[in-house]
Amino acid sequence: MAQRNVYSSKGEPEDAQSAEEVLHSVMQELDALHQNVKGQLNQDITRLQTEKNHLIEDIEDLREQYRKLQSQQMESLSGRYIQQQQLWLKQLAQVLAHNLQDLLVQRFNELSANSGNSLSSPIPSGEFPIPLPPSNYDERASQLLAALDERIDRSFQMLEQDLTSYESELSVRLNNMKTLELQGEELLQNLVNRIREELESEEEYLENPFDAQDSYVEESTNSVNSVNSVRPQLLQPTPVETPREPVPQPSSAPPTAPAKVASQVQTGLVLALSSAVVLSLFNVCLRILIKGKNPRVVFGLFEFPGVVTPGFGNSLLILLMRLIVVMALMPILATFLYPSVWKDIRRLFQSGDQSLWGKVLGSAFFLFLSQVLIYLAIGNIPAGIAITIFFIYPIVTVLGSWILFGSRPSTVGFLAIVGITAGLILVGWPSFAVQPPGGGNVGVGVAAALASGITFAGYVLLTQMAAGKLHPIPFSLVNFAAIFVFSSLSLWVPLSENFSPKIDQNVWPGLIMGGVVLGVLTLFSYLLNNFAIRFAGAALASVIGTLGPAMTALFGFLIINEKLQPVAILGMAVVTLSVAAMSVERIVTPQKKAS
Repeated sequence: MAQRNVYSSKGEPEDAQSAEEVLHSVMQELDALHQNVKGQLNQDITRLQTEKNHLIEDIEDLREQYRKLQSQQMESLSGRYIQQQQLWLKQLAQVLAHNLQDLLVQRFNELSANSGNSLSSPIPSGEFPIPLPPSNYDERASQLLAALDERIDRSFQMLEQDLTSYESELSVRLNNMKTLELQGEELLQNLVNRIREELESEEEYLENPFDAQDSYVEESTNSVNSVNSVRPQLLQPTPVETPREPVPQPSSAPPTAPAKVASQVQTGLVLALSSAVVLSLFNVCLRILIKGKNPRVVFGLFEFPGVVTPGFGNSLLILLMRLIVVMALMPILATFLYPSVWKDIRRLFQSGDQSLWGKVLGSAFFLFLSQVLIYLAIGNIPAGIAITIFFIYPIVTVLGSWILFGSRPSTVGFLAIVGITAGLILVGWPSFAVQPPGGGNVGVGVAAALASGITFAGYVLLTQMAAGKLHPIPFSLVNFAAIFVFSSLSLWVPLSENFSPKIDQNVWPGLIMGGVVLGVLTLFSYLLNNFAIRFAGAALASVIGTLGPAMTALFGFLIINEKLQPVAILGMAVVTLSVAAMSVERIVTPQKKAS
């Protein structure tokens, strides 16, 4: 009966055709929206380029005027300095001549008085007497010359002291002028750099009209959403700014980054919740697609026996079918979200950075293994339990960051690690004690979920090492392509009987339809999460992302009546609260440091 309802339904071609029409209409609307936004942004970029050229011309004019003023000022200073020196020398000569004249007049008067041949009238100032030669003329002349030499030495010493003081004062003033000149040049250079940065930021904003910083820095907790959407996120450590000299800022300068409006944050939270809902539906759909011991009853209305049996090879095949749809639509979506995606990818290929390529491909390989293993886990144990056990990755990520980056976890982090460990024990223990509904190998499912979390932690650490060198959207596209290649090569290479795919020829239509559904859900989740991060920020979106296990268990119960033991539900709650505590700590800690 169930087999006839699934494969003998007459409305299946019509449903497939309607789905294709809906997908085609969605693609047309996205393309029209992309063309409209692209046209508007091109106009804005052209206008900003024109304004940028005008600003550059104005800056060049200012620099030319500054150089002219500087040369004129130096010429004026040098001319005034020469004139002042000449004036000083003239005054010095006059003072020296006057002193010599007074001294000579005084000495000649003394000689005349001592010799008894004084003049009948006093010698007027400024005139030299002609005394009669005394008998001891040679002795008095020697004394006079000695006194004259002494007076001249003292005058020259005083003159030298004055010149030294004038020179030191002039040197100090020239140094002050040079310092002011350097400060003016630095101020002008800072002004030019600030104008250039603002122009570049406006261009980047036009290319990506959202909060670019939130796109780059996504917390590790939020990256759990990529377990089913292959959505890598850049985990960027806090940049260390080089110290710079303070530059005077106008008091009325606007803030550099305006705070997000409350309505935008609410919209972002709704989008993040929608993304979590889509991911939970993805997990449940994957659970339905894999065969169980008994056919699963969907919404209590009809039975669905599944398409493929759980296994490593079949998980590879499901991943490849999903990635075919994703790779067909992801380039369009990536171009819409980030128009410079192809420029960044071209720059990555031309850079020849072996270290960056190793980190990108290594993270893609770890994510590929994590995807295959989580598919294997969901096929053997309930989806909610598999996703909860997968949450071992925060423990591995925190310990790995401690070893690699020296980022020691706080007290809250250690308590969260203990809580996650206790929750994982509570979740996994009932699966071994009581056989879960739907059958499956419990040991294989739990081990695969644990291995998936550990490999996903490796992906997170490698992504964190590559943070800041590549925009997240080009990074995601390269990861998609690399995982697609890994999946294709894994299926092309001959595998053993236990690991090779086992597919009945009659189930290919259902498998293809399942791959299309999973691919569309992946893209919708990626799109919703991207907009959620840009509206609300990565930190808040990560808090909503911690609801993934609980929502997966809830949808599993509502859609296919997959019940969990109370102890497993308690463990799931403990894990969710522990991971949420890590996310909240990442929000609160920077705010405390800033305050």
